[in-house]
Amino acid sequence: MDGRTEILGEGRMAKLNINGKVRDVQAEPDTPLLWVIREQVGLTGTKYGCGVAACGACSVHINGELQRSCSLPLSAVKASDKIVTIEGLSPNSSHPVQKAWLTVDVPQCGYCQAGQIMAAAELLARNPNPGDDDISKIPNLCRCGTYPRIRRAIKRAAQIAREGSK
Repeated sequence: MDGRTEILGEGRMAKLNINGKVRDVQAEPDTPLLWVIREQVGLTGTKYGCGVAACGACSVHINGELQRSCSLPLSAVKASDKIVTIEGLSPNSSHPVQKAWLTVDVPQCGYCQAGQIMAAAELLARNPNPGDDDISKIPNLCRCGTYPRIRRAIKRAAQIAREGSK
């Protein structure tokens, strides 16, 4: 046993730190983290898109890094890992990226937007003043093609963050 889970009945019990709250979940070790977050924890902001870690609709932060939860098995997550979903990015949508998304009116259909916001937040945490090339490297996909608005919103979020830190 690797200390991550314990056998219990049909599945395994695991402790997950999601949005700052430790939660007990029961699932098979190969269950994708996305389904644990959505079905067991009830946080439905993180979306299922492709199921193969290509589109990014399922993006969450684990220990500050962008991860695709649709292809990450529960067995790969430790109790000490800090998982942040779109619901945990800020308690009242006050994160600079969330503010910018509203100001720029980014979403069209909106399906990919939680993942896009999580990717943008992770980018800005690493690079508080990203250029176009940095933004273009965000690995998330948008079927509606709102990339120009996403780019504007990320630049606006960087500005909001700079103004907030003064």
